[in-house]
Formats: sequence, structure tokens, C-alpha cells
Amino acid sequence: MDRIIIQGGIPLNGAITVSGAKNAVLPIIVACLLSGENCRILDVPKLADVETICDVLGELGAQIRAIDAQTLDIKCSEINNYEAPYDYVSKMRASVLVMGPLLARLGKARISLPGGCAIGTRPIDLHLKGFEALGARISMEHGYVTAEASRLTGARIYLDYPSVGATENIMMAASLAEGITIIENAAEEPEIVDLANFINSMGGKIKGAGTKIIKIEGGKDLDSTVHTVIPDRIEAGSFMVAAAISGGDLVLENVIVDHLKPVMAKLIEIGAEIEETASGLRVRRRGPLRAVDVKTLPYPGFPTDMQAQFMALLSVAQGTSILTETVFENRFMHAEELKRMGADIKIEGRSAVVDGTSRLTGATVKASDLRAGAALIIAGLAAEGETDITNVFHIDRGYDNIVDKLKTVGAQIRRE
Repeated sequence: MDRIIIQGGIPLNGAITVSGAKNAVLPIIVACLLSGENCRILDVPKLADVETICDVLGELGAQIRAIDAQTLDIKCSEINNYEAPYDYVSKMRASVLVMGPLLARLGKARISLPGGCAIGTRPIDLHLKGFEALGARISMEHGYVTAEASRLTGARIYLDYPSVGATENIMMAASLAEGITIIENAAEEPEIVDLANFINSMGGKIKGAGTKIIKIEGGKDLDSTVHTVIPDRIEAGSFMVAAAISGGDLVLENVIVDHLKPVMAKLIEIGAEIEETASGLRVRRRGPLRAVDVKTLPYPGFPTDMQAQFMALLSVAQGTSILTETVFENRFMHAEELKRMGADIKIEGRSAVVDGTSRLTGATVKASDLRAGAALIIAGLAAEGETDITNVFHIDRGYDNIVDKLKTVGAQIRRE
């Protein structure tokens, strides 16, 4: 298996261009199922998850062609399969998103119960309740869930929790349903807005994306389109933390500043200097890092996908920090690996108490999930000696060419 090896203690200096957003491109690729016409997607990141979701669409009958390294043409005129197989869905839970478009397009969808990172149960109950409200019949047997409907009809749907996946899945299904659908307590993430913009560019009628109430007027065939994916705010945030922990000076290009406000606020509180430039954001640190408390929340709160990276950063800050995880119940597995590097972390239920230490030391550590892997890279950049990270396939799921990007700004990092 591949591993990433880092020689720490070197400040990062230079510029990095942020790739298209993983959490935006996956539902956008899936939404191509809503149209029989060609859809061109620009700024597609090179990720294992993108390959997986393309494989899923290929199994369903989609024609996918790479125009260049960052551009995909997807045509779903001959969808001939309504089932997403176990092999794919067990690898990546985003595969569940094919349910909404398949149900709307074919009247039936069948998927294996989803897998993905082991950071919590993340049930799909809200997805299924939404489909039922639109008129679908739901059945489960032998580890598969099936949704069927001769036609979908618009409805008013209240989500018990502002689930990103459920909001996206229901929004896609409602785009072809007859009548008007209103989703209340919808997720507000920027990736929701990007998906709505993509569907609207195909001729859909979605209003209110990015707010708690989304209105979808369905019942119309969708056309071809060309769409550019938004920049990845989590990748950008991870590099911002890397700049801060290494004492470096980084410029991040291709960012949307408004998407990064919660991360920026905490980094400034910790001791980083951040300024907007003509091409993006400049992040640097000259003084010591200060302890802060962090609580993850749905957008526009602090993102759960940045919690692990901040734990690495706060492990070398002066004082005691408390990280509270409210989104996923099992997202502190990286703490044990950081402790192998000398971090002082105690887990108390859904909170982690981090006592800052003067230094981390290199060690052999294992990435337990995608963002945990990023946290270990960040810790390795600051640690004395060599850090050897295994299970890096998790990192490949969500970071486009991270080793080469860090090399360009001075990191002593390699992949073997």
C-alpha cells in the first residue's frame, strides 16, 4: 500500500491553486442523470471518489468522456439500470444520491445501504421520508432499499435535521416531479447552492438554495449545460491550517472567501494573519498559536470536515482548547494517532480536550478517514523528524494531488 512520508519543521511559502469541491462535484455528476442531453462539467478534481461515482453512473448506462484532466462530458440518454450495486455504494456513501434522479427518471431506484468513512452512522432515513412525501413506496430487504413510484408529485417536506445529502437527493427528485416541492429546514451549504445552480442551468426552477427553505418547481424536461464546480472550501481550509502550523506564508488561489468565514475567524483567533489578495487569500503566522474552543455545526457554522485539521493545529497551541463535535458521533479517531506524535488529547464524550504541547515528533501513523488523513499530514508538517502515514487511500478520496501541491510550497513530502 502507498504511504506518505513527511520531514517536518519547514515553513510553507508560495501559492497553491485550490481544486474544485469534492462535496459539490459528486452530486453534480449524479444530477446529470436528470437529463438525457450532454452535460459538461469543468474544474473536476482528480479524486478517487470522482472515479467511483463515474463508475456508478457507467453501471447505470451513462456515457462519460474525459475532455481533459479537469473536464467531463456526461450523457445519460440511455439509462438502462435502476440499481447501484453494493461494490460501489459500500465504498462511498455519496452513491446514495443516485436514488433521487433514478426515481424521478425511471420510476424506480434500488441501492445497497451506503458505506464511506467510518465517522458515524449517517442514516438515510431523511432521504427516504422525502421520497415518500413525493409519492414513492419504500421497501427494504437483504441490505438493499428500493423506492418506486409511477410518478412523483410535489410536496412540502420538513427535514428533522438539515442533512446535506437528504436536501440534495430530494431536490434532484423534485426537479422532475409534477408540481411544486418546498423543503423546510434544508441544509444551507455552498455545495447545495452549486447543485441548484447546475440544475437551473439545465432549465430547472429552484429558488432559495443556501437558505432554510428551498422551492422547486418540477415537471419539465432538463437540457444540456456547461457548469464550473465551485472551489473546495475544505481543501482551502486544510492548506490554511497547514500555513499556520508550519509558520509559513501561503497564498491560496481559486477560493470563495465567503465560504471560508467560519474557518478564517477561528484561525485569526488562534493567531494567524489572513488578508484577501487579488488572486485569493494570504495566510501567515509570525507569533505563537493560542488555544481556542471550537464547536462544529451545520453551515454557516464551523464545518465538521475541518475539525480534525484544527485538532492537529491546536495540539501545538499555547493553553487548553476544547473541540466539540455535534455533527458526527464518531469523529475523534484521529486523536489516538495524533497522540502517537506527542499530542495531549483527552476524549470526553463528544468533546476533545487538547492541551497544547511545545512540539510534536514524527511517528508511523494511520489515516482512519479522509479528514483524519489531512490532519496527520498537517501534524507531520510541524513535527520534528519523519512522519510516515499509512492508509493514504482515504486521503485520495478528497484531496487532489495534495503531495505535489505541498511540494511546490516547500514541504519535504513524498509518496511511496
